[in-house]
Amino acid sequence: MNGNGGEQETAFEIGVVIPKSRSGNLKDGDNYNKSADCIEVLVDEFQKAGLIVDRIVGLQNEFIRLGAPLKTLGQAAAELQLKKRTHIGVDLQFHWDEVEAYERQPDGSLFSWFERYCCYRHIIYGIVNTSTSTLILKSDGNEVHWEPGKPLLRILEAVGIVKEVFPVHDEKKRKQLLRSWALNWWDFTTQPIDDICNYYGTKIASYFAFLGMYTRWMLFPAAFGLTVQLVDFGSLQLFVLSAFFISIISWAVLFFQFWKRKNSALLVRWQMNYPAGAENGSRFSEGEWYQFHSPLELMKKQGADKPDKPGGKEAFQREEWLGHFMRFRNDAMIILSIICLQLPFELAFAHVYEVLRSDISKFCLTAVYLFIIQYFNKIGGKISVKLVKYENNKNIERRADSWVYKVFGLYFMQSYIGIFYHALLHRNIMTLRQVLIQRLIISEVLENMLENSLPYLKYSFKKYRAVGNKRKREKGMSSEKTQYMSRVEKEYLKPDYSASIGEELEDGLFDDFLELALQFGMIMMFACAFPLGFAFATLEPYSILIFQNNITEIRTDALKLLAMLRRPIPRPDATIGAWLNIFQFLIVMSICTNCILLVCLYDHEGKWKISPGLAAILIMEHVLLLIKYVFSRIVPEEPAWIRANRMKNATHVHDMCSRQLLRSISGEKMLN
Repeated sequence: MNGNGGEQETAFEIGVVIPKSRSGNLKDGDNYNKSADCIEVLVDEFQKAGLIVDRIVGLQNEFIRLGAPLKTLGQAAAELQLKKRTHIGVDLQFHWDEVEAYERQPDGSLFSWFERYCCYRHIIYGIVNTSTSTLILKSDGNEVHWEPGKPLLRILEAVGIVKEVFPVHDEKKRKQLLRSWALNWWDFTTQPIDDICNYYGTKIASYFAFLGMYTRWMLFPAAFGLTVQLVDFGSLQLFVLSAFFISIISWAVLFFQFWKRKNSALLVRWQMNYPAGAENGSRFSEGEWYQFHSPLELMKKQGADKPDKPGGKEAFQREEWLGHFMRFRNDAMIILSIICLQLPFELAFAHVYEVLRSDISKFCLTAVYLFIIQYFNKIGGKISVKLVKYENNKNIERRADSWVYKVFGLYFMQSYIGIFYHALLHRNIMTLRQVLIQRLIISEVLENMLENSLPYLKYSFKKYRAVGNKRKREKGMSSEKTQYMSRVEKEYLKPDYSASIGEELEDGLFDDFLELALQFGMIMMFACAFPLGFAFATLEPYSILIFQNNITEIRTDALKLLAMLRRPIPRPDATIGAWLNIFQFLIVMSICTNCILLVCLYDHEGKWKISPGLAAILIMEHVLLLIKYVFSRIVPEEPAWIRANRMKNATHVHDMCSRQLLRSISGEKMLN
């Protein structure tokens, strides 16, 4: 659905699932009353609310597809008191009567997908009984009491008449994205980011913008690492490795600084207004929009008026410090569990790996270990979800970030402790290189199996079961025409875009970012031992490896979203959130680990002693930390044109407010 000032074809974007027994059994009875049937009343209320309704009968369920004309969405946005960017660059509360004052999205539409989704939810869950008496509705011979002021859809969900409400794909836009994005193999890194943002929302678009930029920037360390790995520099090998090490650290710091600049530009382009000092780009109002309250209700919920009351300041301080204490306690519990439970297991694996002599045995042991550790991490992730619930986080994005830090600690230990063991205790560079190659291959193959194969297998099983159940009851079916495996039913059978663990707080972006962060840590922290890792992560030498890399990751992730999964629920955040801090942490860790690796390379006798070479490497470590700090300050996180536009808009608003205030004062004086 596009809002460009004119009436265009309205797309169906929301699906409501109703069990077939609920939707069809009453129609054949003698006492069937259409005006009292739950589903008929629901459809009628949808139409009264201004929605376009399309009913489809499937094999097991009936589906109600909903679309909304621009005017219906605009009225809902005004009721929600959504703030939108105006042509003067200021975010103001939306009013449908002043629609021409607001800026459009990059594709020309008035509302983003997240805004449309909020409006849909507001409309369908805002259908309440406006009468003063309770209405008696019928379903499967049972009575449903629709009390005054109660939302109809919530009641029907509670009693099982409505199974689920979910976003559905817009077939026209989906096919267009398939052609221009997922199946466009001629240009490996260019993506229609604005179209992705309009269709999937800012959070997913930010991930693909980050992945595309990361892949392009990886070409330099890939080429440099390939040269260092394949060319024998003889006595200059240590010098070349040191130069390579300094180059990739500088590259990583500069990349993330320029990503921050690109992200700032995207925020402006997508009309996301993050005030100065906002952490991780989280906006107060949109962070809680999933509860679909008005801003006034949200302010009351957060206690925004407490500071003006007696003891309000003290209450805020107690709440703040309690939240800090709870987060510290939970982090300490995770760290202690890692040290006491996971560390011995990891060290035992590393020791057994070193004892084995056969390469095949080592390869099989690594595969079994990585497969088992997935379940350990899932247990840790579920425990982390429960711990985060007791923290005083402001919104769901903050809770998700807190959870990401904890779970990444588990994966960090699982992914790198065995490699640290080989690097520090055995100091065998060839063994370390072998371990890295095996980890890269097995982890990527395992991740691709879990990420791409499982969703397809789940969908195929659900589809097979649906067809099988239909055949069993085929004789008892009504004469009503059935659309076999309609597109909306196929979408319903597809898996959600959810995280492998912690789906209560995160969606599938968690797994995608986790895979990227673990790969980044692997190639960065052990760059001096395996410079070729950057080339493996960037290019795809099919004759050597069969795992997925960053270039194919863009296309396979796109294909997964467009063809294998349901359309995800949009998220309001437009930054990579906690993952930026994790990447920064991995850069610091890579400085330390590579300096240690260079010491091992320098000291061929395996003795730790202070020598000019070791001293030089230690000095280089401190210099690199200084370089990271200096580059972070030299390269501004925000382009100058964004700051200039902000100042211009602020000045414009100040002038307008001043003139309005002066006119108000003059009018009051004339009346007096």
